[in-house]
Amino acid sequence: MKTTILNCRALLGEAAAPSPGPVDIEIDGRVITEIRPAGAREPAAGEVIDGRELLIAAGLINGHHHSHEGFYKGRKDNLPLELWMNYVRPLKPIELTPRDVYLRTMIGAIEAVRSGTTTLCDDTNQSPRIRPDHVEQVFQAYEDIGIRANVGITLFDKPFFRAVPFVDEEFPKDLLAEFDGTRMYSGAELLDFVRGLARDHHPSTHRVAYMAAPSAPQRCTQEFLLDVRRMADDFDLPLMIHVQETRMQVVTGHLFYGSTMIEYLHRIGFMKPKTAFIHGIWLNPREIELLAKTGVSIQHNPPSNLKVGSGLAPLRELLKAGVNVSLGTDGCGSIEGTDMQNALYLAALLQKLRGDHTDWVGAEEAFHAATMGGARALGRDKELGAVEAGRVADLVGYRLDRIPFTPLNNAVNQLVYAASRAEVDLVMVDGAVIERDGRLTRIDEAAIIDEIREAHARIAPQLAASEADVERISPHYERIYRRCQCMDIAADTYPARLSH
Repeated sequence: MKTTILNCRALLGEAAAPSPGPVDIEIDGRVITEIRPAGAREPAAGEVIDGRELLIAAGLINGHHHSHEGFYKGRKDNLPLELWMNYVRPLKPIELTPRDVYLRTMIGAIEAVRSGTTTLCDDTNQSPRIRPDHVEQVFQAYEDIGIRANVGITLFDKPFFRAVPFVDEEFPKDLLAEFDGTRMYSGAELLDFVRGLARDHHPSTHRVAYMAAPSAPQRCTQEFLLDVRRMADDFDLPLMIHVQETRMQVVTGHLFYGSTMIEYLHRIGFMKPKTAFIHGIWLNPREIELLAKTGVSIQHNPPSNLKVGSGLAPLRELLKAGVNVSLGTDGCGSIEGTDMQNALYLAALLQKLRGDHTDWVGAEEAFHAATMGGARALGRDKELGAVEAGRVADLVGYRLDRIPFTPLNNAVNQLVYAASRAEVDLVMVDGAVIERDGRLTRIDEAAIIDEIREAHARIAPQLAASEADVERISPHYERIYRRCQCMDIAADTYPARLSH
C-alpha cells in the first residue's frame, strides 16, 4: 500500500535539517521512497494524508523501559535507587492473570505512542518465576497498539539481594537463610527460554522482537554474563544492561571485582557494538575511552536519574570521545511514565548545569540521541532514526498550528524545549498509521484505561502487602547504602551530583 503525506514541513536526514519549504513524503509499504517539493507531481494512488499543519520528524526511540513496573506508578518518592528498587521486585510473586500483564504493558505503551515514540525497548522482569503466557501478553500488547518494540526478559543468576556488598554482615541470619533458600532459575533454564524468543521474534523479521537483557554485572555470575553475550552474538541481537547508575554501584564494582564494573566488563570481553550500557552516570575518563573504543552506547534516562537522585551523566565528555548516546525514560516505578518528550526536554536542559556555555548539550544533540542515537544502539542506524528516502517510515507528525510552534523560528529547538505530547497528532510505524488526529487507531484507549483501573483496584492490596514485606529488609539496605556512601571512588570520576 502507498501513502503520501502532502504539503508538510519535515526534519530531514540524520542531521534532522528543517526542509526549506513544504514537501511531499511518499511511502511504499514500510519504506520512504521519495521526499520532493510539495506539489511537484500528483501523489501515487493510495492513502493521502494532509500535512499542511504538520512537522514530520523521525519517531523517537525510547531505549529503556520496564513494563513490569506499570502498576507501581506514583507509589514512592524521595528514595535513592538502592532503597527504592526492592519495592518493584517483590520478595514473593504478585498474582497476576495474563490479561493483567497485557494491561500493565499497555500503561507504558499508550503513553509512549502518545509522546511520539515509535520504538520502545522493554526490559521486563519475570522473576521469581517465568510464565510463558505472561511473556506472550507483553508481546501481544505491543503488537496490538502497533509500536515497534524490543522486549528483553530480565536475566540474572544471582539472588537479587546479593547484588550489593556487606549483605552477610548487615542481614540477620534468619533472613539470609530465607532468601538464599528461595529457588531461582538456573542460567541454563533462562537461556533456553530466551533462545526460543530469539528464534521466534527476531528483530530482522518482527516489529515486536526479542533483545538480550542481562540485568547488571553485579546480579550475574561471570559465566552467565558471557553465556548471554554469546547468545546475543550468535543471534545477532542488540543487548542492554544496567551499568554504573549510582555511586554505590561504582563502590560495589571495586568490592566485587577490584575495579569498576566497566573495567570488569571490558576485561572479560563483554563490551561490543549493539550493546547499550543503561544509565552510565558515574564514569571516569578511562571508562569513557573504553566505551568509545569498543562501540558500546550509553543509554541516558534523565527523568528517572533525577527521580531517584542518581545524578547527571557526563554527556559532553561522552560525545566528545565519540561514544554513541541514546535516550530513554526508564520504568513507571522510578519515574511516572514513558513520556519521551519529557526525556528529550530534560536531556537538553539539565546538561546546562555543567561547564562553560560553549560546551553545553543543546536541542540538536538531544534530538539526535532520541532518534539516530537510539537506532545506532540497536544496530539499526541505516533503517531507523531519520526521515530519508530508503529508510523505514517510523514517523511522527507534530501540529504546527499549536502554540509551542507559534511563531515558528527553529523547529528543532521548539520541538525539544516547547512541544509536549499534546502536539503529537500523527504516528506511523512501519508505514502504518497507529495514531491519527491525536487518536490511537488500533486500540480502544478509553476501554483499556477503564480495564486498567479495574485491574489495579483488585491488585492494589497485593502491592501494599508486598511493599510491607519489603520493609523487613529496608533497614539493612539503608545501612549498606550508608556504608557505601562513605567509601572513596576515583577522584577523576565526573561529578554526577551537587555533592558526592
